[in-house]
Amino acid sequence: MNSREKLQVGVIGAGHLGALHAKMYSQIADVALAGIYDIDRARAESVAADLGTRACGSMKELLERVQAVSIATPTKTHFGVAREVLSSGIHLFIEKPITQSEDEAQQLIDLARRNRLKVQVGHIERFNPALLALKGYELRPMFIESHRLAQFNPRGTDVAVVLDLMIHDIDIIVSLVRSPVRQIDANGVAVVSETIDIANARLQFENGCVANVTASRISQKKMRKMRLFQKDAYISVDFSDGVAEVFRLVEEDGSSAKSAGMMLGQIDAGKRKRNIVYEQPEVAEINALKYELESFVRAIVSDTEPLVTAEEGQQALMIAHEIMKRIQQQKLVV
Repeated sequence: MNSREKLQVGVIGAGHLGALHAKMYSQIADVALAGIYDIDRARAESVAADLGTRACGSMKELLERVQAVSIATPTKTHFGVAREVLSSGIHLFIEKPITQSEDEAQQLIDLARRNRLKVQVGHIERFNPALLALKGYELRPMFIESHRLAQFNPRGTDVAVVLDLMIHDIDIIVSLVRSPVRQIDANGVAVVSETIDIANARLQFENGCVANVTASRISQKKMRKMRLFQKDAYISVDFSDGVAEVFRLVEEDGSSAKSAGMMLGQIDAGKRKRNIVYEQPEVAEINALKYELESFVRAIVSDTEPLVTAEEGQQALMIAHEIMKRIQQQKLVV
Protein backbone atom coordinates (compact mmCIF):
# COMPACT_ATOMS: atom_id res chain seq x y z
CA MET A 1 0.00 0.00 0.00
CA ASN A 2 1.51 3.31 -1.01
CA SER A 3 1.25 6.55 0.93
CA ARG A 4 -1.70 7.80 -1.14
CA GLU A 5 -3.73 4.77 -0.03
CA LYS A 6 -2.90 5.13 3.65
CA LEU A 7 -5.46 6.51 6.06
CA GLN A 8 -4.55 10.13 6.71
CA VAL A 9 -4.67 10.70 10.47
CA GLY A 10 -3.96 13.71 12.67
CA VAL A 11 -3.70 14.49 16.37
CA ILE A 12 -5.27 17.44 18.17
CA GLY A 13 -3.38 18.17 21.37
CA ALA A 14 0.40 17.80 21.61
CA GLY A 15 0.74 17.31 25.36
CA HIS A 16 1.97 14.12 27.00
CA LEU A 17 -0.87 11.94 25.77
CA GLY A 18 -1.20 13.58 22.37
CA ALA A 19 2.50 13.06 21.70
CA LEU A 20 2.05 9.36 22.50
CA HIS A 21 -0.89 9.14 20.09
CA ALA A 22 1.18 10.74 17.35
CA LYS A 23 4.08 8.37 18.01
CA MET A 24 1.82 5.30 17.85
CA TYR A 25 0.15 6.44 14.64
CA SER A 26 3.57 6.88 13.06
CA GLN A 27 4.21 3.18 13.75
CA ILE A 28 0.93 1.76 12.43
CA ALA A 29 0.98 0.25 8.98
CA ASP A 30 -1.53 1.68 6.50
CA VAL A 31 -1.63 4.97 8.43
CA ALA A 32 0.02 8.26 7.51
CA LEU A 33 0.47 10.80 10.31
CA ALA A 34 -0.61 13.84 8.33
CA GLY A 35 -0.28 16.51 10.99
CA ILE A 36 -0.53 17.73 14.57
CA TYR A 37 -2.32 20.74 15.99
CA ASP A 38 -2.04 22.37 19.41
CA ILE A 39 -2.88 25.87 20.62
CA ASP A 40 0.77 25.93 21.75
CA ARG A 41 2.42 26.07 18.32
CA ALA A 42 5.92 25.48 19.70
CA ARG A 43 4.83 22.28 21.40
CA ALA A 44 3.14 21.03 18.23
CA GLU A 45 6.26 21.84 16.20
CA SER A 46 8.47 19.96 18.65
CA VAL A 47 6.37 16.78 18.46
CA ALA A 48 5.96 17.09 14.70
CA ALA A 49 9.70 17.51 14.18
CA ASP A 50 10.43 14.36 16.18
CA LEU A 51 8.05 12.35 14.01
CA GLY A 52 8.69 13.94 10.65
CA THR A 53 5.21 15.36 10.18
CA ARG A 54 3.54 18.77 9.93
CA ALA A 55 2.60 21.15 12.74
CA CYS A 56 -0.59 22.80 11.51
CA GLY A 57 -1.26 26.43 12.27
CA SER A 58 -4.96 25.90 12.90
CA MET A 59 -7.40 23.09 13.51
CA LYS A 60 -9.08 23.92 10.20
CA GLU A 61 -5.77 23.36 8.41
CA LEU A 62 -5.36 19.97 10.06
CA LEU A 63 -8.92 18.86 9.32
CA GLU A 64 -8.44 19.67 5.64
CA ARG A 65 -5.54 17.19 5.54
CA VAL A 66 -6.99 14.16 7.37
CA GLN A 67 -9.67 11.48 7.37
CA ALA A 68 -9.48 10.76 11.09
CA VAL A 69 -8.11 12.41 14.22
CA SER A 70 -7.37 11.76 17.87
CA ILE A 71 -8.44 14.36 20.39
CA ALA A 72 -6.08 14.46 23.38
CA THR A 73 -6.96 17.83 24.87
CA PRO A 74 -8.32 18.80 28.33
CA THR A 75 -11.77 17.34 29.03
CA LYS A 76 -13.45 20.75 29.10
CA THR A 77 -12.51 21.25 25.43
CA HIS A 78 -13.63 17.82 24.19
CA PHE A 79 -17.13 18.78 23.11
CA GLY A 80 -16.24 21.90 21.14
CA VAL A 81 -13.31 20.28 19.38
CA ALA A 82 -15.16 17.02 18.67
CA ARG A 83 -18.18 18.85 17.29
CA GLU A 84 -15.95 20.68 14.80
CA VAL A 85 -14.22 17.43 13.83
CA LEU A 86 -17.46 15.54 13.22
CA SER A 87 -19.03 18.50 11.42
CA SER A 88 -16.07 18.39 9.05
CA GLY A 89 -16.77 14.75 8.16
CA ILE A 90 -13.76 13.37 10.05
CA HIS A 91 -13.72 10.08 12.02
CA LEU A 92 -12.94 10.62 15.68
CA PHE A 93 -10.96 8.99 18.46
CA ILE A 94 -11.55 10.92 21.68
CA GLU A 95 -9.83 10.35 25.00
CA LYS A 96 -11.92 9.60 28.07
CA PRO A 97 -14.10 10.97 29.48
CA ILE A 98 -15.90 11.52 26.19
CA THR A 99 -17.23 14.94 27.29
CA GLN A 100 -18.12 16.84 30.43
CA SER A 101 -21.83 16.04 30.29
CA GLU A 102 -24.12 13.29 29.03
CA ASP A 103 -26.01 15.83 26.90
CA GLU A 104 -22.80 16.84 25.15
CA ALA A 105 -22.01 13.18 24.54
CA GLN A 106 -25.48 12.64 23.07
CA GLN A 107 -25.02 15.56 20.71
CA LEU A 108 -21.78 14.01 19.44
CA ILE A 109 -23.46 10.62 19.06
CA ASP A 110 -26.28 12.17 17.02
CA LEU A 111 -23.85 14.16 14.86
CA ALA A 112 -21.70 11.10 14.17
CA ARG A 113 -24.77 9.07 13.17
CA ARG A 114 -26.01 11.78 10.81
CA ASN A 115 -22.60 12.01 9.15
CA ARG A 116 -22.00 8.23 9.22
CA LEU A 117 -18.73 8.62 11.13
CA LYS A 118 -16.87 6.38 13.57
CA VAL A 119 -16.30 7.52 17.13
CA GLN A 120 -14.13 5.54 19.54
CA VAL A 121 -13.56 6.54 23.16
CA GLY A 122 -10.13 6.10 24.76
CA HIS A 123 -10.88 3.64 27.54
CA ILE A 124 -7.43 2.12 27.17
CA GLU A 125 -7.77 -0.49 29.89
CA ARG A 126 -10.12 -2.46 27.62
CA PHE A 127 -6.94 -3.15 25.64
CA ASN A 128 -4.76 -4.07 28.60
CA PRO A 129 -3.01 -7.39 27.82
CA ALA A 130 -4.02 -8.84 31.21
CA LEU A 131 -7.71 -8.30 30.47
CA LEU A 132 -7.37 -9.50 26.89
CA ALA A 133 -5.81 -12.73 28.22
CA LEU A 134 -9.22 -13.64 29.68
CA LYS A 135 -10.94 -13.73 26.27
CA GLY A 136 -11.14 -17.51 26.37
CA TYR A 137 -13.02 -17.58 29.67
CA GLU A 138 -16.72 -17.20 30.26
CA LEU A 139 -16.89 -14.24 32.61
CA ARG A 140 -20.13 -13.96 34.60
CA PRO A 141 -19.08 -12.00 37.70
CA MET A 142 -21.49 -11.61 40.60
CA PHE A 143 -19.14 -9.65 42.85
CA ILE A 144 -16.34 -7.34 41.71
CA GLU A 145 -13.77 -5.43 43.70
CA SER A 146 -11.42 -2.94 42.05
CA HIS A 147 -8.69 -0.63 43.32
CA ARG A 148 -7.09 2.04 41.15
CA LEU A 149 -4.62 4.02 43.23
CA ALA A 150 -2.08 6.55 41.97
CA GLN A 151 0.46 8.93 43.40
CA PHE A 152 -0.49 12.58 43.16
CA ASN A 153 0.18 14.24 39.80
CA PRO A 154 -1.15 17.73 39.06
CA ARG A 155 -1.90 16.59 35.49
CA GLY A 156 -5.51 15.41 35.44
CA THR A 157 -6.73 17.32 38.49
CA ASP A 158 -8.98 19.46 36.28
CA VAL A 159 -11.54 16.69 36.84
CA ALA A 160 -12.50 14.61 39.88
CA VAL A 161 -10.74 11.28 40.44
CA VAL A 162 -13.99 9.59 39.47
CA LEU A 163 -13.63 10.96 35.93
CA ASP A 164 -9.85 10.74 35.86
CA LEU A 165 -9.25 7.20 37.20
CA MET A 166 -12.39 5.43 38.39
CA ILE A 167 -14.10 5.77 35.02
CA HIS A 168 -11.67 3.17 33.61
CA ASP A 169 -12.99 0.55 36.02
CA ILE A 170 -16.59 1.68 35.58
CA ASP A 171 -16.27 1.07 31.83
CA ILE A 172 -14.66 -2.36 32.29
CA ILE A 173 -17.19 -3.48 34.90
CA VAL A 174 -20.19 -2.42 32.81
CA SER A 175 -18.75 -4.22 29.78
CA LEU A 176 -18.31 -7.42 31.83
CA VAL A 177 -21.59 -7.42 33.76
CA ARG A 178 -23.81 -6.46 30.81
CA SER A 179 -26.75 -5.52 33.02
CA PRO A 180 -28.29 -2.14 33.91
CA VAL A 181 -27.19 -0.43 37.13
CA ARG A 182 -29.98 -0.55 39.71
CA GLN A 183 -28.47 1.42 42.60
CA ILE A 184 -25.36 3.45 43.41
CA ASP A 185 -23.94 4.36 46.82
CA ALA A 186 -20.75 6.40 47.08
CA ASN A 187 -18.58 8.63 49.20
CA GLY A 188 -15.37 10.55 48.66
CA VAL A 189 -13.37 13.60 49.60
CA ALA A 190 -11.19 16.34 48.14
CA VAL A 191 -7.80 16.31 49.84
CA VAL A 192 -5.14 18.11 47.82
CA SER A 193 -7.12 19.58 44.93
CA GLU A 194 -10.41 21.40 44.42
CA THR A 195 -12.07 18.22 43.16
CA ILE A 196 -12.64 14.73 44.62
CA ASP A 197 -9.27 13.00 45.13
CA ILE A 198 -10.39 9.71 46.68
CA ALA A 199 -13.69 7.94 46.14
CA ASN A 200 -15.45 4.66 46.74
CA ALA A 201 -18.62 3.49 45.03
CA ARG A 202 -20.85 0.46 45.35
CA LEU A 203 -22.71 -0.41 42.16
CA GLN A 204 -25.65 -2.81 42.30
CA PHE A 205 -26.81 -4.27 38.98
CA GLU A 206 -30.22 -5.62 38.07
CA ASN A 207 -28.82 -9.14 37.57
CA GLY A 208 -27.66 -9.17 41.22
CA CYS A 209 -23.99 -8.39 40.64
CA VAL A 210 -22.37 -5.95 43.06
CA ALA A 211 -19.18 -3.98 42.34
CA ASN A 212 -17.13 -2.19 44.98
CA VAL A 213 -14.93 0.38 43.23
CA THR A 214 -12.19 2.49 44.82
CA ALA A 215 -10.04 5.16 43.17
CA SER A 216 -7.44 7.47 44.69
CA ARG A 217 -4.78 9.83 43.35
CA ILE A 218 -3.14 10.46 46.73
CA SER A 219 -1.75 7.00 47.38
CA GLN A 220 1.85 6.23 48.33
CA LYS A 221 1.90 3.26 45.98
CA LYS A 222 0.33 2.63 42.60
CA MET A 223 -2.26 -0.10 42.24
CA ARG A 224 -4.54 -1.10 39.37
CA LYS A 225 -6.22 -4.35 40.33
CA MET A 226 -9.60 -5.93 39.83
CA ARG A 227 -10.98 -9.15 41.34
CA LEU A 228 -13.96 -10.99 39.89
CA PHE A 229 -15.98 -13.59 41.79
CA GLN A 230 -18.47 -15.84 40.05
CA LYS A 231 -19.92 -19.32 40.45
CA ASP A 232 -17.04 -21.82 40.41
CA ALA A 233 -14.32 -19.22 39.71
CA TYR A 234 -12.24 -16.36 41.11
CA ILE A 235 -10.32 -14.17 38.65
CA SER A 236 -7.67 -11.59 39.49
CA VAL A 237 -6.43 -8.96 37.02
CA ASP A 238 -3.39 -6.79 37.69
CA PHE A 239 -3.48 -4.03 35.07
CA SER A 240 -0.12 -2.59 36.18
CA ASP A 241 1.89 -5.81 36.05
CA GLY A 242 -0.07 -7.25 33.13
CA VAL A 243 -0.95 -10.49 34.93
CA ALA A 244 -4.23 -12.42 35.05
CA GLU A 245 -4.85 -15.33 37.41
CA VAL A 246 -7.77 -17.74 37.45
CA PHE A 247 -8.81 -20.11 40.24
CA ARG A 248 -11.69 -22.33 39.17
CA LEU A 249 -13.47 -25.57 39.87
CA VAL A 250 -13.26 -28.29 37.23
CA GLU A 251 -15.19 -31.54 37.19
CA GLU A 252 -12.88 -34.39 38.16
CA ASP A 253 -14.04 -36.52 35.23
CA GLY A 254 -13.23 -33.70 32.85
CA SER A 255 -16.82 -33.37 31.68
CA SER A 256 -16.44 -29.61 32.00
CA ALA A 257 -13.67 -27.75 30.22
CA LYS A 258 -10.31 -29.48 30.23
CA SER A 259 -7.59 -27.52 31.98
CA ALA A 260 -3.84 -27.38 31.62
CA GLY A 261 -3.56 -25.50 34.90
CA MET A 262 -2.06 -26.51 38.23
CA MET A 263 -4.30 -28.55 40.53
CA LEU A 264 -4.38 -27.04 44.02
CA GLY A 265 -6.80 -29.40 45.69
CA GLN A 266 -10.13 -31.13 45.50
CA ILE A 267 -13.66 -30.56 46.78
CA ASP A 268 -15.50 -33.83 47.29
CA ALA A 269 -18.50 -32.62 49.26
CA GLY A 270 -21.85 -33.54 47.75
CA LYS A 271 -22.41 -35.81 44.77
CA ARG A 272 -19.68 -34.34 42.54
CA LYS A 273 -15.94 -34.28 42.95
CA ARG A 274 -14.30 -31.15 41.60
CA ASN A 275 -10.69 -30.08 41.29
CA ILE A 276 -9.46 -26.62 42.30
CA VAL A 277 -7.33 -25.48 39.37
CA TYR A 278 -4.99 -22.49 39.13
CA GLU A 279 -4.30 -21.02 35.70
CA GLN A 280 -2.30 -18.03 34.55
CA PRO A 281 -3.45 -17.24 31.01
CA GLU A 282 -0.77 -16.29 28.54
CA VAL A 283 -0.49 -12.52 28.19
CA ALA A 284 0.46 -11.14 24.79
CA GLU A 285 3.22 -8.56 24.59
CA ILE A 286 1.37 -5.62 23.10
CA ASN A 287 1.35 -1.88 23.52
CA ALA A 288 -2.18 -1.12 24.74
CA LEU A 289 -2.33 2.37 23.21
CA LYS A 290 -1.05 1.20 19.84
CA TYR A 291 -3.47 -1.73 19.85
CA GLU A 292 -6.30 0.61 20.78
CA LEU A 293 -5.52 2.99 17.93
CA GLU A 294 -5.09 0.09 15.51
CA SER A 295 -8.61 -1.05 16.42
CA PHE A 296 -9.89 2.46 15.65
CA VAL A 297 -8.20 2.37 12.25
CA ARG A 298 -9.65 -1.09 11.53
CA ALA A 299 -13.15 0.13 12.37
CA ILE A 300 -12.79 2.90 9.79
CA VAL A 301 -11.18 0.80 7.06
CA SER A 302 -13.52 -2.19 7.49
CA ASP A 303 -16.61 -0.08 8.29
CA THR A 304 -17.27 -1.91 11.56
CA GLU A 305 -18.32 -0.72 15.00
CA PRO A 306 -15.45 0.57 17.19
CA LEU A 307 -14.55 -1.65 20.14
CA VAL A 308 -15.41 1.15 22.59
CA THR A 309 -18.29 3.15 21.16
CA ALA A 310 -19.43 6.67 21.94
CA GLU A 311 -22.54 5.17 23.53
CA GLU A 312 -20.35 3.14 25.90
CA GLY A 313 -18.31 6.24 26.69
CA GLN A 314 -21.54 8.08 27.47
CA GLN A 315 -22.76 5.25 29.73
CA ALA A 316 -19.52 5.27 31.74
CA LEU A 317 -19.80 9.04 32.04
CA MET A 318 -23.41 8.84 33.25
CA ILE A 319 -22.47 6.37 35.99
CA ALA A 320 -19.44 8.48 36.98
CA HIS A 321 -21.65 11.56 37.29
CA GLU A 322 -24.17 9.64 39.39
CA ILE A 323 -21.33 8.58 41.70
CA MET A 324 -20.22 12.19 42.09
CA LYS A 325 -23.83 13.22 42.75
CA ARG A 326 -24.05 10.64 45.53
CA ILE A 327 -20.77 11.91 47.00
CA GLN A 328 -22.07 15.47 47.00
CA GLN A 329 -25.23 14.30 48.72
CA GLN A 330 -23.08 12.75 51.44
CA LYS A 331 -21.53 16.21 51.95
CA LEU A 332 -18.08 14.70 52.29
CA VAL A 333 -16.36 16.99 49.82
CA VAL A 334 -14.39 19.65 51.69
